[in-house]
Amino acid sequence: MKINVNGVNSYCYTNGRAIEPGRDSIVFLHGAGMDHTVWTLASRHFARHGRNVVAVDLPGHGRSAGAAAISIEDMADWVIDLLDALQIERAALAGHSLGSLVALDCAARYPDRVRALAMVGTTVPMPVSDAILEASARDDHAAFEMLAQWGYSKRHQYGGNRNPGMWMLGSTLRLFERSRPGVLHADMSACNNYQAGLERAALVQCPVLLVLGDSDRLTPVRSTRALLDALVAPRVRVLEGAGHTLMTEAPNTLLDALREVL
Repeated sequence: MKINVNGVNSYCYTNGRAIEPGRDSIVFLHGAGMDHTVWTLASRHFARHGRNVVAVDLPGHGRSAGAAAISIEDMADWVIDLLDALQIERAALAGHSLGSLVALDCAARYPDRVRALAMVGTTVPMPVSDAILEASARDDHAAFEMLAQWGYSKRHQYGGNRNPGMWMLGSTLRLFERSRPGVLHADMSACNNYQAGLERAALVQCPVLLVLGDSDRLTPVRSTRALLDALVAPRVRVLEGAGHTLMTEAPNTLLDALREVL
């Protein structure tokens, strides 16, 4: 679906369906340098189970026009503007990595618009290594390679997904390669510069679920302690053998976990 948000053409995947008033809605938010396609399986699943699904391309990503936002707060404001454009009063938010920070910021600053929150492959704060920041600033392919490699557990470097057609590491690398110049660096910088996350987490009122990979090397489980302490009664699901890219590494167990809150 193409929709005008603040005068800019934006894209969101809705499983080919119009938004139906009265149905619960779920907004899916992708990670840095990615687009709506990472949430295709989850979007189709929840659409078949009677939800309005909105898997977004953030500004400057995928099929959405405009420049990439430079801060998590700007992205969160854009999500609320998108909900307004779609005439959705309240929605559950599910975000991966960068998208999890955007979802968190939305839930904290717009509590009346968010009914539930799922943070996938997350930690707060979310520092980014100098190597990735420097390579992405140069639009160096090495940034894609580092994120693709570190984004998977060691066991999944060799593939072996139970779902047919999952190319694992290669599909993620190709997704990064499709991103526009400067977009990955804008996203990485936004993650690295977001210092309000723990303060925001303490303000969240809706149900919260964290889905983490026990072999995540980018946002390891051990780094989430401060976030868990800041949130009120969060649910936590740690997926065995999964790394950071849980939508590809553990699609079925991720769906099972998301159903608890979405």
